[in-house]
Amino acid sequence: MLDVTGAEFLELLARDASPVEFEAPLLAARVAGADKETLAALEHAKAMALQVRGVLESRRRREAELTALYETASDLAALTDLDEVLAAIVRRARALLQSDIAYLSLNDDERGDTYMRITDGSTSAEFRQVRLPMGAGLGGLVAQTATPYATASYFEDERFRHTQGIDSAVADEGLVSILGVPLTLGKRVIGVLYAANRCVRPFTRADTALLVSLAAHAAIAIDNARLLAETQAALAELKVTSEQLRVHSGSVERAAAAHDRLTALLVRGGGVDDVAAVVAEVLGGEVTLLDPAAAVLTTTAHGKALPDDDLAVFVEAVASSRTVDGSGVAAAPVLAGTELLGSLGLRRAAPLDEADRRILERAAMVTALLLLFRRNVAEAEGRVRGELLQDLLTSADRNPADLRDRARVLGADLDRDHVVVVAEVSGDRSRLAQATEHLASRNGGFSVLHRGRLVLLLPGSDSDAVGELVAQAVQVVAAEPLTAGVSGPVSGPQDVAAAHDEARRVLDALVALGRAGERVRAHELGFVGLLVGDRPDVAGFVEAVLGPVLAYDEERGTALVETLDAYFRNGANLVRTRTDLHVHVNTVTQRLDRVRMLLGDGWQEPERQLEVQLALRLHRLVVRP
Repeated sequence: MLDVTGAEFLELLARDASPVEFEAPLLAARVAGADKETLAALEHAKAMALQVRGVLESRRRREAELTALYETASDLAALTDLDEVLAAIVRRARALLQSDIAYLSLNDDERGDTYMRITDGSTSAEFRQVRLPMGAGLGGLVAQTATPYATASYFEDERFRHTQGIDSAVADEGLVSILGVPLTLGKRVIGVLYAANRCVRPFTRADTALLVSLAAHAAIAIDNARLLAETQAALAELKVTSEQLRVHSGSVERAAAAHDRLTALLVRGGGVDDVAAVVAEVLGGEVTLLDPAAAVLTTTAHGKALPDDDLAVFVEAVASSRTVDGSGVAAAPVLAGTELLGSLGLRRAAPLDEADRRILERAAMVTALLLLFRRNVAEAEGRVRGELLQDLLTSADRNPADLRDRARVLGADLDRDHVVVVAEVSGDRSRLAQATEHLASRNGGFSVLHRGRLVLLLPGSDSDAVGELVAQAVQVVAAEPLTAGVSGPVSGPQDVAAAHDEARRVLDALVALGRAGERVRAHELGFVGLLVGDRPDVAGFVEAVLGPVLAYDEERGTALVETLDAYFRNGANLVRTRTDLHVHVNTVTQRLDRVRMLLGDGWQEPERQLEVQLALRLHRLVVRP
C-alpha cells in the first residue's frame, strides 16, 4: 500500500502537480477505510512530497533568476542601446517577481527631480510621464537611505512623504504594493528600480534580493553607457582634433610655401601679375587686383568681368581698410602705411580659413611693396624723361647728339616720328602727371608739366590717334574732357620746340574760341589755324575749305569756283552776279545749289562764308598766281 501511495506522490511530483492535488491520495485512503497507520504513513509521504516539491520549486526559481541575471550580463557585454538593456532588465524583473508592473526611474541632476525612464506593464499615460520631486514618495525614501523599501499598502504607509502628483499617478495606475531598490554608482544613488502589484501582496526577502541584483546590473548598464558615450565623445573629439590638425598642418604648409614664393618673387623683382598668379595657385580660385578707383590692374580671371556683388566687397575693403568676406569672395586692402594703393581679392567656392586669410593679406602687403617700388621707379624715370623733354623744349642750343643719346638710354628714338600734345590741366595735378608719365613710359615717349600745362611727346605719325590715346589715359583722373593742341608728326630733336609752340598756340586758340574738350591740329582751326600754325599750310587750308568744289570743276570743266568768286565780289547779289558772268540768273542759282550740295547746307553762315571767301582769295593768289 505504501509503495503504491509513494508512487502516486512521485507521479504528482513528476508532472509538477499543484499542492492541492497532493491531498487526493490521502482522501482516497480515507474513503477506502484505511487504518490509522496507513493514514499516518500517507500524511508523512504527502509532507515529504510537498517538501521535495518546494525544494524543486525553489531551485527552478533560482535557476530562472540565475538565467535572467546571466542574460542581463550578456546584454551588458553586448551593450549597443541603453534603453534596450534597461527595458530587458525591467521586463525580467516583472517576470521573475511575477508582479503586475515593473519600472525604473532616474534622477535628473540638472532639473533636480526624478523622471520615469522605463516601464513594463503600465497602462496609465499619467504614470509613464510622471516626474517626482527629489525625496518624495517611496522612491525618495529609497534614494535618501540607499536602502530597499517595500510596502504592502502604499496609500496606508506613513514611512515616506506622500505628494498629490505621485499619489495621483499611482492611483491612476491602480498600484497597491510596491518594492523599490536603489540604483547606485559608488555611493551615489542615480535612480530606483521598482516592482509593484495592483493588490495587497507582500514582497519577500528573495524578491528584494533578486530586484537588488537586477538593479546592480541596471546601474552597471547605465555606467557603461556613460563611459561608452564619453569614450565615443572623446574619440569623436580626437577625430575632429586630428582633422583640424591635418587641416592646420596643410594650412601651415600652404602658408610657408606662399611665404617662400612671395619672398622669392620680391627678391627677383617680380610684378603684381606674378603675385596674382602665386595666390591663385596656392589658394585656388581667381585673383583680381584693383586700384583705388576700382579699375582692374591685373586678374587671373581672363575674359570675365568682375560681378557687381564682388566689386562691392572690394570697395568695402578699400573703405574700411580691412579684409572683407562676401559670398564666395574675399578682398584685402593693399596698404602702404596709411596710403591706400588698391585691393586684392580672391574668388573661390570654399570660404577662407584663418591661414588662407593670412596668405591673402600677406600677398596684399607684397603687392603694396611692388606697387610702391614700381611707382618709385616710374617717378624716377618720369623725372628723367621730364628733364629730357624740358631740355628739348627750352634748350635750342643743346647738342642734338647728346639729346639723342639720353633718349636712347630711356628706350626712345628721337629720330622717329613723334606727335606733340599740349593739354589744359584740370583736376588733381599730381594724379594727372602720374597718368601721363605712365602713358609716356609705356609708349616710349615723354611727359612733363611745362608752364602750367601738360606736354607730351609720343612716338607716332597719326596725330589724331595720339590725341585720343592721351584723352583716354587721363579721363579717369581729369575733372573734365581733355582740351589739347596737337602738332606733328616731327622727327629729330631740333623740331620738337617748334612743334610744341604750335601746339600751345592751337590750345590758346581753342580756349579763346570756347571749344573746350576738343583735341585739334592747327589746320583743323580753319583760317585761325593759318594764324597760329608754325608753318601755315595754305594749300591744305584751301583744299579743306574748297576741295569738293575744286575737284568738281576739275572733273567736269564747270565754273563753280568762278561763280563763287563773282557771287562774293558782287555782294551775294544774284542779278549783279548774272551780269558779271554773262549767264542767266537760273544758271547762277543752279551753280550755287551745286556748291551747297558739295560744301553743305551751312556754307553761307557767317563763319563758314568767311572761310570760303578767304580760301577763294588764297586760291587766286597762291594756287593761281
